[in-house]
Amino acid sequence: MPSPASPQIQGSDRTPLSHGYRFSRAQYERMVETGVLGPSDRVELIDGQIVPMGPQNSRHTITVERVRRVLDSCCPSEAYVRTQYPLALGDGSEPEPDVAVVPGTLDDHLDAHPSEALLVVEVADTSLAFDQDTKRRLYAQHGIPAYWIVNLPSGCVEVYTHPSDGDYTAKHTVSRNERLSVPFADAVIACTDILSA
Repeated sequence: MPSPASPQIQGSDRTPLSHGYRFSRAQYERMVETGVLGPSDRVELIDGQIVPMGPQNSRHTITVERVRRVLDSCCPSEAYVRTQYPLALGDGSEPEPDVAVVPGTLDDHLDAHPSEALLVVEVADTSLAFDQDTKRRLYAQHGIPAYWIVNLPSGCVEVYTHPSDGDYTAKHTVSRNERLSVPFADAVIACTDILSA
């Protein structure tokens, strides 16, 4: 049975578990190090709030893997692709995006999570509203130059670029039958490589 300090995730509700208290990223990482938060606690730190992550269905999982493979195939040597690992964003956020392309090498992040990314991708089904609002603003505030939402219910990819003043100033939607420009590489990919039929 889990300890009282171990949050239990129910459904896909993204209501913060920290009940108004705001944690620093250092406090959050200490909770992980000391076992207050364990591997079974699917949570992330968003603007000081400990927020549950919903369970992953098979469609979500396969789409994350498709995105990873496609981006891995066009990733330059001075960057690498991470799936569902933390990003250290400022003093109060440590999200775990579905996919992130980060500059540097694996060895650059042995002692600390990356604090920047060239592209962040969230695969959204039940988390769509959260990804379109809270996550969008978070990534823009921290200068992530490109943010994609793979919108599973609508069968499209929402592309957000040009962060300024805490939000993205450009958005366009790429449908299943269109092609998508990869922002960190001279490459174009087919949306059908990401989205299932």
